[in-house]
Amino acid sequence: MPAALTTVAPSAMSAAVKAPGFFDGVTLAPSDPILGVNEAYLADEFPGKISLGVGAYRTEKGLPYVLPVVKRVEQQIWEDPRANHEYLPIDGLPVFQRLATELIFGPDCAAISDGRIVTVQTLSGSGALRIGLTFVARYYADASSLPPIYIPSPTWNNHRDIVPDAGLGEARTFRYLDAKSGGVDMPGLLADLSDAPVGAIVILHGCAHNPTGADPTLAEWRDIVSLVRERRLIPFFDVAYQGFASGDLDTDAGSVRLFADAGVDMLLSLSFAKNMGLYGERIGSLSVVLSEHTVNVPATAKAVRSQLKAVIRPMYSSPPAHGARIVAGVLGDATNFAAWKEELAGMASRIGDMRTALKAALDANGAPGDWTRIVKQQGMFSYTGLSAAHVAYLRSKYHIYMTSDGRVSMAGLTTSTVQRVADAIKDAVETVV
Repeated sequence: MPAALTTVAPSAMSAAVKAPGFFDGVTLAPSDPILGVNEAYLADEFPGKISLGVGAYRTEKGLPYVLPVVKRVEQQIWEDPRANHEYLPIDGLPVFQRLATELIFGPDCAAISDGRIVTVQTLSGSGALRIGLTFVARYYADASSLPPIYIPSPTWNNHRDIVPDAGLGEARTFRYLDAKSGGVDMPGLLADLSDAPVGAIVILHGCAHNPTGADPTLAEWRDIVSLVRERRLIPFFDVAYQGFASGDLDTDAGSVRLFADAGVDMLLSLSFAKNMGLYGERIGSLSVVLSEHTVNVPATAKAVRSQLKAVIRPMYSSPPAHGARIVAGVLGDATNFAAWKEELAGMASRIGDMRTALKAALDANGAPGDWTRIVKQQGMFSYTGLSAAHVAYLRSKYHIYMTSDGRVSMAGLTTSTVQRVADAIKDAVETVV
Protein backbone atom coordinates (compact mmCIF):
# COMPACT_ATOMS: atom_id res chain seq x y z
CA MET A 1 0.00 0.00 0.00
CA PRO A 2 1.39 3.50 -0.85
CA ALA A 3 2.74 5.40 2.15
CA ALA A 4 0.18 8.20 1.68
CA LEU A 5 -2.66 5.67 2.16
CA THR A 6 -1.19 3.82 5.12
CA THR A 7 -3.79 3.34 7.86
CA VAL A 8 -2.90 4.72 11.30
CA ALA A 9 -3.11 2.10 13.99
CA PRO A 10 -6.09 2.62 16.40
CA SER A 11 -3.77 2.66 19.41
CA ALA A 12 -1.73 5.51 17.88
CA MET A 13 -4.89 7.51 17.12
CA SER A 14 -6.14 7.00 20.67
CA ALA A 15 -2.87 8.24 22.12
CA ALA A 16 -2.94 11.31 19.88
CA VAL A 17 -6.48 12.18 20.96
CA LYS A 18 -5.64 11.86 24.65
CA ALA A 19 -2.43 13.92 24.45
CA PRO A 20 -2.85 17.50 25.74
CA GLY A 21 -2.79 20.33 23.22
CA PHE A 22 0.41 22.33 22.97
CA PHE A 23 -1.37 25.51 24.16
CA ASP A 24 -3.45 23.86 26.91
CA GLY A 25 -1.23 25.38 29.61
CA VAL A 26 -1.65 29.00 28.50
CA THR A 27 -3.05 31.05 31.39
CA LEU A 28 -5.29 34.09 31.15
CA ALA A 29 -3.34 37.35 31.06
CA PRO A 30 -4.48 40.10 33.42
CA SER A 31 -6.70 42.76 31.90
CA ASP A 32 -4.90 45.92 30.81
CA PRO A 33 -5.48 48.52 33.56
CA ILE A 34 -6.50 51.17 31.02
CA LEU A 35 -7.93 49.34 28.03
CA GLY A 36 -9.68 46.93 30.38
CA VAL A 37 -11.66 49.86 31.77
CA ASN A 38 -12.84 50.72 28.27
CA GLU A 39 -13.82 47.12 27.61
CA ALA A 40 -15.96 47.14 30.75
CA TYR A 41 -17.49 50.47 29.71
CA LEU A 42 -18.40 49.15 26.27
CA ALA A 43 -20.00 46.06 27.80
CA ASP A 44 -22.15 48.17 30.14
CA GLU A 45 -25.66 48.53 28.69
CA PHE A 46 -26.69 51.42 30.97
CA PRO A 47 -27.64 54.33 28.66
CA GLY A 48 -26.21 57.06 30.90
CA LYS A 49 -22.75 55.54 31.40
CA ILE A 50 -19.74 57.88 31.35
CA SER A 51 -16.22 57.02 30.19
CA LEU A 52 -13.38 58.89 31.89
CA GLY A 53 -10.80 56.15 31.44
CA VAL A 54 -9.07 56.06 28.08
CA GLY A 55 -6.94 59.06 27.11
CA ALA A 56 -8.67 60.07 23.91
CA TYR A 57 -10.10 63.49 23.13
CA ARG A 58 -13.88 63.78 22.91
CA THR A 59 -16.13 66.59 21.69
CA GLU A 60 -18.65 68.44 23.81
CA LYS A 61 -21.11 65.73 22.73
CA GLY A 62 -18.76 63.01 23.93
CA LEU A 63 -17.88 61.85 20.43
CA PRO A 64 -14.51 61.08 18.77
CA TYR A 65 -13.07 64.11 17.01
CA VAL A 66 -11.45 64.15 13.59
CA LEU A 67 -9.55 67.40 13.14
CA PRO A 68 -10.71 69.38 10.08
CA VAL A 69 -7.11 69.89 8.99
CA VAL A 70 -6.55 66.13 9.10
CA LYS A 71 -9.62 65.58 6.91
CA ARG A 72 -8.31 68.16 4.45
CA VAL A 73 -4.85 66.60 4.25
CA GLU A 74 -6.32 63.13 3.79
CA GLN A 75 -8.37 64.43 0.88
CA GLN A 76 -5.23 65.96 -0.63
CA ILE A 77 -3.44 62.62 -0.29
CA TRP A 78 -6.21 60.69 -2.06
CA GLU A 79 -6.37 63.24 -4.87
CA ASP A 80 -2.61 63.17 -5.44
CA PRO A 81 -1.99 61.11 -8.60
CA ARG A 82 1.44 60.13 -7.25
CA ALA A 83 -0.05 58.47 -4.16
CA ASN A 84 0.58 54.75 -3.79
CA HIS A 85 0.75 51.98 -1.21
CA GLU A 86 4.40 51.04 -1.58
CA TYR A 87 6.50 50.12 1.44
CA LEU A 88 8.23 52.91 3.31
CA PRO A 89 11.92 52.53 4.16
CA ILE A 90 12.68 50.64 7.36
CA ASP A 91 13.17 53.91 9.26
CA GLY A 92 10.09 55.55 7.77
CA LEU A 93 9.17 58.55 5.63
CA PRO A 94 12.18 60.91 5.47
CA VAL A 95 10.16 64.14 5.33
CA PHE A 96 8.16 63.01 8.36
CA GLN A 97 11.38 62.33 10.28
CA ARG A 98 12.67 65.84 9.55
CA LEU A 99 9.44 67.66 10.37
CA ALA A 100 8.78 65.71 13.56
CA THR A 101 12.32 66.44 14.76
CA GLU A 102 11.94 70.16 14.09
CA LEU A 103 8.55 70.27 15.80
CA ILE A 104 9.75 68.96 19.15
CA PHE A 105 13.33 70.27 19.23
CA GLY A 106 12.72 73.54 17.37
CA PRO A 107 14.01 74.41 13.90
CA ASP A 108 16.93 76.38 15.36
CA CYS A 109 18.15 73.56 17.60
CA ALA A 110 21.95 73.26 17.52
CA ALA A 111 21.75 69.48 17.77
CA ILE A 112 19.81 69.43 14.48
CA SER A 113 22.25 71.69 12.64
CA ASP A 114 25.16 69.68 14.05
CA GLY A 115 23.66 66.43 12.75
CA ARG A 116 23.44 65.03 16.28
CA ILE A 117 19.81 63.87 16.14
CA VAL A 118 18.88 60.54 14.57
CA THR A 119 15.12 60.15 14.11
CA VAL A 120 13.18 57.13 12.87
CA GLN A 121 9.46 56.68 12.35
CA THR A 122 7.82 54.30 14.83
CA LEU A 123 4.49 52.73 15.73
CA SER A 124 3.39 55.71 17.82
CA GLY A 125 4.87 56.36 21.27
CA SER A 126 4.72 52.78 22.52
CA GLY A 127 6.71 51.64 19.50
CA ALA A 128 9.26 54.39 19.98
CA LEU A 129 9.79 53.39 23.61
CA ARG A 130 10.17 49.74 22.71
CA ILE A 131 12.57 50.41 19.82
CA GLY A 132 14.62 52.82 21.93
CA LEU A 133 14.91 50.50 24.93
CA THR A 134 15.66 47.46 22.77
CA PHE A 135 18.42 49.49 21.09
CA VAL A 136 19.83 50.30 24.54
CA ALA A 137 19.68 46.64 25.59
CA ARG A 138 21.54 45.56 22.46
CA TYR A 139 24.14 48.29 22.84
CA TYR A 140 24.90 47.11 26.38
CA ALA A 141 24.68 43.40 25.48
CA ASP A 142 28.42 42.85 25.94
CA ALA A 143 28.70 45.02 29.05
CA SER A 144 29.09 43.53 32.52
CA SER A 145 25.62 44.79 33.45
CA LEU A 146 22.66 46.47 31.82
CA PRO A 147 21.84 50.05 32.75
CA PRO A 148 18.99 50.44 35.24
CA ILE A 149 15.86 52.13 33.90
CA TYR A 150 14.14 54.59 36.20
CA ILE A 151 10.45 55.47 35.78
CA PRO A 152 8.38 58.00 37.76
CA SER A 153 6.08 56.81 40.53
CA PRO A 154 3.38 56.89 39.34
CA THR A 155 3.65 56.70 35.57
CA TRP A 156 1.86 55.36 32.50
CA ASN A 157 1.35 51.63 33.10
CA ASN A 158 2.92 50.58 29.81
CA HIS A 159 6.31 51.99 30.87
CA ARG A 160 6.49 49.29 33.51
CA ASP A 161 5.72 46.58 30.94
CA ILE A 162 7.89 47.78 28.05
CA VAL A 163 11.12 47.94 30.07
CA PRO A 164 11.38 44.21 30.91
CA ASP A 165 9.99 43.19 27.52
CA ALA A 166 12.90 45.08 25.94
CA GLY A 167 15.31 42.88 27.89
CA LEU A 168 16.28 45.40 30.57
CA GLY A 169 14.81 43.77 33.66
CA GLU A 170 12.35 45.36 36.03
CA ALA A 171 12.24 49.14 36.08
CA ARG A 172 13.23 51.05 39.18
CA THR A 173 11.13 53.98 40.36
CA PHE A 174 11.80 57.49 41.53
CA ARG A 175 9.44 59.65 43.54
CA TYR A 176 7.33 62.00 41.44
CA LEU A 177 3.93 62.82 42.92
CA ASP A 178 3.36 64.75 46.12
CA ALA A 179 0.18 62.96 47.19
CA LYS A 180 -0.90 65.77 49.49
CA SER A 181 -0.65 68.66 47.04
CA GLY A 182 -1.14 66.75 43.79
CA GLY A 183 1.98 68.44 42.44
CA VAL A 184 5.52 67.24 41.76
CA ASP A 185 7.58 66.00 44.70
CA MET A 186 10.77 67.77 43.64
CA PRO A 187 12.81 67.01 46.79
CA GLY A 188 11.98 63.31 46.47
CA LEU A 189 12.63 63.28 42.73
CA LEU A 190 16.03 64.94 43.05
CA ALA A 191 17.03 62.75 45.98
CA ASP A 192 16.16 59.52 44.20
CA LEU A 193 17.87 60.48 40.95
CA SER A 194 20.94 61.62 42.91
CA ASP A 195 21.32 58.00 43.97
CA ALA A 196 21.03 56.66 40.41
CA PRO A 197 24.29 55.23 39.04
CA VAL A 198 26.16 56.79 36.14
CA GLY A 199 24.62 55.76 32.82
CA ALA A 200 21.18 55.04 34.27
CA ILE A 201 18.32 55.83 31.90
CA VAL A 202 15.54 58.00 33.29
CA ILE A 203 12.13 58.10 31.62
CA LEU A 204 10.63 61.58 31.86
CA HIS A 205 7.30 62.92 30.62
CA GLY A 206 7.97 66.01 28.53
CA CYS A 207 4.65 67.63 29.46
CA ALA A 208 1.16 66.74 30.70
CA HIS A 209 2.41 63.89 32.90
CA ASN A 210 0.31 60.75 32.65
CA PRO A 211 -1.47 59.94 34.95
CA THR A 212 -1.04 62.90 37.31
CA GLY A 213 -1.19 65.98 35.07
CA ALA A 214 1.53 67.44 37.31
CA ASP A 215 4.58 68.92 35.55
CA PRO A 216 7.74 70.56 36.89
CA THR A 217 8.07 74.29 36.32
CA LEU A 218 10.73 75.45 33.87
CA ALA A 219 12.95 76.38 36.82
CA GLU A 220 12.50 72.89 38.27
CA TRP A 221 13.33 71.35 34.89
CA ARG A 222 16.60 73.29 35.00
CA ASP A 223 17.39 71.67 38.34
CA ILE A 224 16.73 68.25 36.79
CA VAL A 225 19.01 69.12 33.84
CA SER A 226 21.81 70.06 36.25
CA LEU A 227 21.42 66.78 38.11
CA VAL A 228 21.37 64.74 34.90
CA ARG A 229 24.60 66.38 33.75
CA GLU A 230 26.26 65.99 37.14
CA ARG A 231 25.28 62.33 37.52
CA ARG A 232 25.76 61.57 33.79
CA LEU A 233 22.28 60.10 33.50
CA ILE A 234 20.56 59.52 30.16
CA PRO A 235 17.06 61.01 29.88
CA PHE A 236 14.48 59.24 27.75
CA PHE A 237 11.60 61.65 27.15
CA ASP A 238 8.12 60.36 26.45
CA VAL A 239 6.18 63.15 24.71
CA ALA A 240 2.61 62.07 24.01
CA TYR A 241 0.80 65.36 24.60
CA GLN A 242 2.74 68.18 22.96
CA GLY A 243 0.27 71.07 22.71
CA PHE A 244 -2.22 69.57 25.16
CA ALA A 245 -0.64 70.93 28.35
CA SER A 246 -0.55 74.66 27.61
CA GLY A 247 -2.21 74.75 24.21
CA ASP A 248 1.08 75.91 22.71
CA LEU A 249 3.47 73.54 20.93
CA ASP A 250 6.65 75.46 21.76
CA THR A 251 5.78 75.96 25.42
CA ASP A 252 5.11 72.25 25.83
CA ALA A 253 8.47 71.44 24.22
CA GLY A 254 10.32 73.64 26.72
CA SER A 255 11.60 70.81 28.91
CA VAL A 256 12.93 68.80 25.97
CA ARG A 257 14.69 71.81 24.49
CA LEU A 258 16.42 72.56 27.79
CA PHE A 259 18.01 69.11 27.73
CA ALA A 260 18.89 69.33 24.03
CA ASP A 261 20.54 72.71 24.61
CA ALA A 262 22.50 71.19 27.50
CA GLY A 263 24.25 68.93 24.98
CA VAL A 264 23.62 65.63 26.79
CA ASP A 265 22.99 62.19 25.31
CA MET A 266 19.25 61.53 25.31
CA LEU A 267 16.39 59.67 23.67
CA LEU A 268 12.89 60.89 22.87
CA SER A 269 9.59 59.27 21.99
CA LEU A 270 7.07 61.47 20.17
CA SER A 271 3.46 60.56 19.39
CA PHE A 272 0.86 62.22 17.18
CA ALA A 273 -2.00 60.07 18.47
CA LYS A 274 -3.43 62.74 20.78
CA ASN A 275 -2.50 66.11 19.28
CA MET A 276 -3.61 65.17 15.75
CA GLY A 277 -6.24 62.63 16.79
CA LEU A 278 -4.41 59.90 14.84
CA TYR A 279 -4.91 57.20 17.46
CA GLY A 280 -5.43 54.30 15.08
CA GLU A 281 -2.76 55.35 12.58
CA ARG A 282 0.01 54.49 15.07
CA ILE A 283 2.29 57.33 14.05
CA GLY A 284 5.23 58.47 16.13
CA SER A 285 8.98 58.82 16.14
CA LEU A 286 12.07 57.94 18.13
CA SER A 287 14.96 60.39 18.30
CA VAL A 288 18.42 59.57 19.61
CA VAL A 289 20.33 62.74 20.45
CA LEU A 290 24.10 62.50 20.56
CA SER A 291 26.07 64.41 23.15
CA GLU A 292 27.89 67.56 22.09
CA HIS A 293 31.04 65.69 23.15
CA THR A 294 30.56 62.94 20.56
CA VAL A 295 33.94 62.45 18.88
CA ASN A 296 32.82 61.69 15.34
CA VAL A 297 29.21 62.82 14.89
CA PRO A 298 28.64 61.69 11.25
CA ALA A 299 30.01 58.21 11.83
CA THR A 300 28.20 57.75 15.14
CA ALA A 301 24.89 59.04 13.75
CA LYS A 302 25.19 56.65 10.80
CA ALA A 303 25.94 53.75 13.14
CA VAL A 304 23.02 54.58 15.44
CA ARG A 305 20.59 54.74 12.52
CA SER A 306 21.85 51.40 11.24
CA GLN A 307 21.31 49.80 14.64
CA LEU A 308 17.82 51.25 14.99
CA LYS A 309 16.94 49.84 11.59
CA ALA A 310 18.37 46.50 12.69
CA VAL A 311 15.94 46.52 15.63
CA ILE A 312 12.96 47.54 13.48
CA ARG A 313 13.48 45.14 10.57
CA PRO A 314 12.79 41.83 12.38
CA MET A 315 10.10 43.44 14.56
CA TYR A 316 7.73 44.92 11.95
CA SER A 317 9.92 45.49 8.89
CA SER A 318 8.71 49.01 8.07
CA PRO A 319 6.12 51.43 9.45
CA PRO A 320 2.72 52.31 7.92
CA ALA A 321 2.63 55.19 5.47
CA HIS A 322 -0.76 56.86 5.85
CA GLY A 323 -0.26 58.49 9.25
CA ALA A 324 3.21 59.70 8.31
CA ARG A 325 1.85 61.34 5.16
CA ILE A 326 -0.89 63.06 7.15
CA VAL A 327 1.57 64.46 9.69
CA ALA A 328 3.93 65.58 6.92
CA GLY A 329 1.02 67.26 5.14
CA VAL A 330 0.10 69.17 8.29
CA LEU A 331 3.59 70.15 9.43
CA GLY A 332 5.02 70.81 5.98
CA ASP A 333 2.38 73.28 4.78
CA ALA A 334 2.17 76.73 6.39
CA THR A 335 -1.61 77.01 6.02
CA ASN A 336 -2.26 73.54 7.38
CA PHE A 337 0.20 74.04 10.22
CA ALA A 338 -1.48 77.28 11.29
CA ALA A 339 -4.91 75.60 11.16
CA TRP A 340 -3.64 72.70 13.26
CA LYS A 341 -2.23 74.98 15.94
CA GLU A 342 -5.57 76.76 16.18
CA GLU A 343 -7.52 73.50 16.41
CA LEU A 344 -5.09 72.10 18.98
CA ALA A 345 -5.42 75.22 21.11
CA GLY A 346 -9.19 74.80 20.95
CA MET A 347 -8.98 71.21 22.20
CA ALA A 348 -6.66 72.21 25.04
CA SER A 349 -9.01 75.06 25.94
CA ARG A 350 -12.02 72.74 26.20
CA ILE A 351 -10.09 70.44 28.51
CA GLY A 352 -9.14 73.45 30.64
CA ASP A 353 -12.79 74.51 30.79
CA MET A 354 -13.74 71.04 32.05
CA ARG A 355 -11.12 71.29 34.79
CA THR A 356 -12.56 74.59 35.95
CA ALA A 357 -16.14 73.30 35.75
CA LEU A 358 -15.43 70.10 37.70
CA LYS A 359 -13.62 71.92 40.50
CA ALA A 360 -16.39 74.52 40.71
CA ALA A 361 -19.05 71.79 40.90
CA LEU A 362 -17.14 69.91 43.63
CA ASP A 363 -16.67 73.10 45.62
CA ALA A 364 -20.34 74.02 45.20
CA ASN A 365 -21.72 70.65 46.29
CA GLY A 366 -19.42 70.51 49.31
CA ALA A 367 -17.55 67.35 48.35
CA PRO A 368 -15.02 66.72 51.15
CA GLY A 369 -11.43 67.52 50.24
CA ASP A 370 -9.31 70.12 48.50
CA TRP A 371 -9.91 69.91 44.74
CA THR A 372 -7.42 72.62 43.78
CA ARG A 373 -5.18 69.99 42.19
CA ILE A 374 -7.71 69.58 39.36
CA VAL A 375 -7.03 73.08 38.04
CA LYS A 376 -3.33 73.10 38.94
CA GLN A 377 -2.66 69.98 36.92
CA GLN A 378 -2.63 70.19 33.13
CA GLY A 379 -3.06 68.11 30.02
CA MET A 380 -5.56 65.36 29.39
CA PHE A 381 -5.61 63.83 32.87
CA SER A 382 -6.26 64.72 36.48
CA TYR A 383 -5.07 62.59 39.37
CA THR A 384 -8.06 63.14 41.64
CA GLY A 385 -6.83 61.35 44.75
CA LEU A 386 -9.81 58.99 44.64
CA SER A 387 -9.01 55.50 45.92
CA ALA A 388 -9.62 52.19 44.15
CA ALA A 389 -12.63 51.69 46.44
CA HIS A 390 -14.05 55.07 45.40
CA VAL A 391 -13.57 54.16 41.76
CA ALA A 392 -15.31 50.81 42.20
CA TYR A 393 -18.23 52.57 43.92
CA LEU A 394 -18.55 55.08 41.08
CA ARG A 395 -18.62 52.29 38.54
CA SER A 396 -21.12 50.06 40.32
CA LYS A 397 -23.59 52.75 41.40
CA TYR A 398 -23.22 55.48 38.78
CA HIS A 399 -21.73 53.68 35.75
CA ILE A 400 -18.82 56.16 35.72
CA TYR A 401 -15.62 54.54 34.49
CA MET A 402 -12.03 55.59 35.30
CA THR A 403 -8.80 53.78 36.10
CA SER A 404 -8.47 52.32 39.59
CA ASP A 405 -5.85 54.90 40.62
CA GLY A 406 -8.42 57.69 40.35
CA ARG A 407 -7.09 59.12 37.10
CA VAL A 408 -9.77 61.04 35.21
CA SER A 409 -9.57 61.78 31.50
CA MET A 410 -10.76 65.38 31.49
CA ALA A 411 -11.50 65.17 27.77
CA GLY A 412 -14.24 62.66 28.57
CA LEU A 413 -16.20 65.26 30.54
CA THR A 414 -18.85 67.49 28.95
CA THR A 415 -20.96 70.36 30.25
CA SER A 416 -23.91 67.96 30.39
CA THR A 417 -22.10 65.36 32.54
CA VAL A 418 -19.79 67.38 34.79
CA GLN A 419 -22.40 68.02 37.49
CA ARG A 420 -23.44 64.38 37.56
CA VAL A 421 -19.80 63.33 37.92
CA ALA A 422 -19.19 65.87 40.70
CA ASP A 423 -22.24 64.72 42.65
CA ALA A 424 -21.24 61.08 42.24
CA ILE A 425 -17.73 61.84 43.51
CA LYS A 426 -19.22 63.62 46.53
CA ASP A 427 -21.31 60.55 47.30
CA ALA A 428 -18.34 58.20 46.86
CA VAL A 429 -16.04 60.26 49.12
CA GLU A 430 -18.69 60.54 51.84
CA THR A 431 -19.83 56.92 51.64
CA VAL A 432 -16.63 54.95 51.08
CA VAL A 433 -14.18 55.41 53.92
